[in-house]
Amino acid sequence: MESGKFSVDSSGETTVLRWITVISVAVPVVVAVLLFMPSKVDVGADWVYFLPHLNAVINSAATVALLLGVVFVKQGNLAFHKAAMTVAFALGAIFLVSYVVYHGTAESTSFGGDGWIRPVYYFLLITHIVFAAVALFPILLAYYYGYVDNLEKHRKIVKFAFPIWLYVTVTGVIVYLMISPYYPL
Repeated sequence: MESGKFSVDSSGETTVLRWITVISVAVPVVVAVLLFMPSKVDVGADWVYFLPHLNAVINSAATVALLLGVVFVKQGNLAFHKAAMTVAFALGAIFLVSYVVYHGTAESTSFGGDGWIRPVYYFLLITHIVFAAVALFPILLAYYYGYVDNLEKHRKIVKFAFPIWLYVTVTGVIVYLMISPYYPL
């Protein structure tokens, strides 16, 4: 292993790629189950209703980290780029846990808007959900290849992963802002 670089042999990479695939399939399946399960887990507390607000803050911070990551890499500051992307990745993981907790314990909120805003909301929501469901695989691949300094594969995947990830974080906040008036108090 060179100084400052992490390397994985081909069998190790195969194992990592299998885990990335398993995680990328399992997470959307778990989220779907939580969203559509007939009864929610009763945690006996109203604190879970704070989680959508927290999730919007986390998504906003992740958006900032993603944009800073682009700025830093364009400036050639790879140390700050890696730090920004690690922050975005960590925020995504925290968001995912919070999202799973919320949707496992609270009933879904219905959008109450009428007129032209309703199809706009549902377009954003549906595209957000679809991209969020497929985003994890390229994000994990891009992060992995960046981590192991396989920059050729990292750059190829980032061309797809970055815009999808950015779209998901931005539309997550927009969808939250649009539905937040309808959350239970």
